[in-house]
Amino acid sequence: MTDATQRPFAVITGASSGIGYELARQFAQHDFDLLIAAEDPGIEQAAQDLRRDGRIQVQAVRADLATFDGVESLWQAITGTSRPVDAVAINAGRGAGGDFTRQTDLRDELNIIDVNVTSTVHLAKRVLPGMVARGAGRVLFTSSIASTMPGSFQAVYNASKSFVQSFAEAVRNELKDTGVTITALMPGPTDTNFFDRADMGDTKVGAGAKDDPARVAEQGFEALMRGDDHVVAGSFTNKVQAVAAKVLPDTAKAAMHRRMAEPGSAS
Repeated sequence: MTDATQRPFAVITGASSGIGYELARQFAQHDFDLLIAAEDPGIEQAAQDLRRDGRIQVQAVRADLATFDGVESLWQAITGTSRPVDAVAINAGRGAGGDFTRQTDLRDELNIIDVNVTSTVHLAKRVLPGMVARGAGRVLFTSSIASTMPGSFQAVYNASKSFVQSFAEAVRNELKDTGVTITALMPGPTDTNFFDRADMGDTKVGAGAKDDPARVAEQGFEALMRGDDHVVAGSFTNKVQAVAAKVLPDTAKAAMHRRMAEPGSAS
């Protein structure tokens, strides 16, 4: 048996930067071989960086997970390794800020749903049956603290993360006796390119303090290895916000989110 077949194998999406890259680094540091995926060419550089110590194998796949064919091409790459997936971090996601009715673009909003929701369901549907058949496997869904509140000026993004959170919790319950664990990672604002890409630099949340993605990923990895149902990662403020979200009415949470995400609120 070779070293490669002795090492566990993990798949991470959205791994070219940010939380996804840091999750891949956590798996690499714990001696997993990796298959990492993203839509942008930065995935190749990420793979090179992760290979630096020479211990592990890293395969990079460039695929647009907003499309059915993109997810299927990723799945073909996974099956092409002829290796069981020991862990998968379904992390790819994006957002967009602005007034849903008067500012944001329909195609952009539908792309958010395709990436955050449709591809999450699609890849989970492909990966989970093999895990259940083997009686072992770990799945990490990147949700968000945003899943706990209506997202004024991020209406589709927050709704998409509410879907991911509910989906993760439901599938976890369905698989409770199978040996497969499901964990939801719930970060708050994190220092990645998310807010720039979402055109939210002029918002209070976009311009404010953010958590270290390496720390968020470390907390997510540790929760995954423990088999926790979820982890609110990052700052203590995120944990307070998660607790408050359980008792505040949705109208109050929507107003609170408006203060953070309304365009121009940074000034």
